[in-house]
Amino acid sequence: MRRALTLSLAVLAAALGTRASADPGERISALSDQRAVGITIYNAELALVRDRRHLTLPRGESRLALRDVSAKIQPETALLQSVGAPDRLTVLEQNFDYDLLSPDTLLRKYVGRQVEVIRTDPRSGVRTRERATVLATNGGVVLRYADRIETALDGRLAFPALPGNLRDRPTLVSTLDNAREGAQDVELTYLSGGLDWKADYTALLAANDERMDLRGLITLKNESGTSYRDAAVQLVAGDVNVVRSAFQPAPAPQQLNAIGRTASRAAQEALLEYHLYTLPRRTTVADNQTKQVELLSAPDVAVSKTLELRGQPYYYRSANPDLGTRLKVGTYVSFRNQGGALGVPLPKGAVRVYKRDSAGTAQFVGSDAIDHTPKGETVRLHLGDSFDVTAQRKQTDYRAMDERTFESAYQIVLRNAKKSAETVQAVEPIPGDWTMLESSAPYVKSSAASATWSLRVPAEGETTLAYRVRTRF
Repeated sequence: MRRALTLSLAVLAAALGTRASADPGERISALSDQRAVGITIYNAELALVRDRRHLTLPRGESRLALRDVSAKIQPETALLQSVGAPDRLTVLEQNFDYDLLSPDTLLRKYVGRQVEVIRTDPRSGVRTRERATVLATNGGVVLRYADRIETALDGRLAFPALPGNLRDRPTLVSTLDNAREGAQDVELTYLSGGLDWKADYTALLAANDERMDLRGLITLKNESGTSYRDAAVQLVAGDVNVVRSAFQPAPAPQQLNAIGRTASRAAQEALLEYHLYTLPRRTTVADNQTKQVELLSAPDVAVSKTLELRGQPYYYRSANPDLGTRLKVGTYVSFRNQGGALGVPLPKGAVRVYKRDSAGTAQFVGSDAIDHTPKGETVRLHLGDSFDVTAQRKQTDYRAMDERTFESAYQIVLRNAKKSAETVQAVEPIPGDWTMLESSAPYVKSSAASATWSLRVPAEGETTLAYRVRTRF
């Protein structure tokens, strides 16, 4: 049945000249009228579209159908005005038609109306026509003929006309009052869903883990249902508050993504409390396409690698049995966003880190997500846990001094299976009002509720930390 409907639809479209509307008085504007388009894309799958077109409109009241707008337009945000003369054009009424032409939608529009069923005898080749009324299209078609009702289609359907509210593409239809006849540029501005962007970073660590090459890419994604040709593209990084409409248009059909890439770097500037990135040249953002552009390239960035063992506050509130053997020691890499090619606002995104093996092949060693990071701030990445450096923790003593004061002692054994010595940061979050009574190694009070030890663990050896602390709650 679907094949038959498709063939009938093709015949009908050819007969109508692929016209998008049955209203002969409607002025249709397609991409051929477009003079410029710009899109500003936000992190929240939202974009501001600016579509400028050159039109010739009659004086007085008329209807204008702007085709090839986003299928995920927010119609309540649409603003259409004459460029350079806003008083020349007045919008009296505005409708967004997103019920798109297809065999299924065309058939649904004809429920309760008559169509022609065309059959061809496979033996004689004789073609016959019979009129029928479409009763329903729920899970199939139900047709009522003059003498019967059938639920299967044996043949092709022919439709007498194309419904006026059925469009072949997403279309914004406006009733306009034009002050004077003639050619003019108009600009349609609206907010749309279906457009999004993100930042992705790759970092290649040096052999000594003290330097890295950092590269940032901006990835654009367009699933808005239309393409933007030679568009001026800008991106806003930051958490913009958006009022969501209670009405959402039907989503556009999904297709496989294509991947494209441009080669120039984006420029950035401050915008209120956000940052605005402008692509260096116009680019076409096709529908159902992913596109990448370089954000930054920063070679030879100084980094700091640390191994960290982190405790838990509940250790200090009661007597506990063995607190764990072969505890995970986290691997962290940090760098400061300043100097050289850095020192620019970094949009939030994923950082994927690589390191070359002994054969020179780059291997993936971990990833982490970063939030929007201003210049001058430190970026800290948790890449995973060390394989060769492990820890064992136990509570060696615990007693209650009174109802609110407690004293406890702990032992941490760090083991290193590597052939080189490693430094491990042992970070202990200690709750309440606490006092360190004894410690086998120097520590710093890294915050009001934590103590940090920097412990050197010899190659293929171990280091033991013992300490006693008094807490008051």
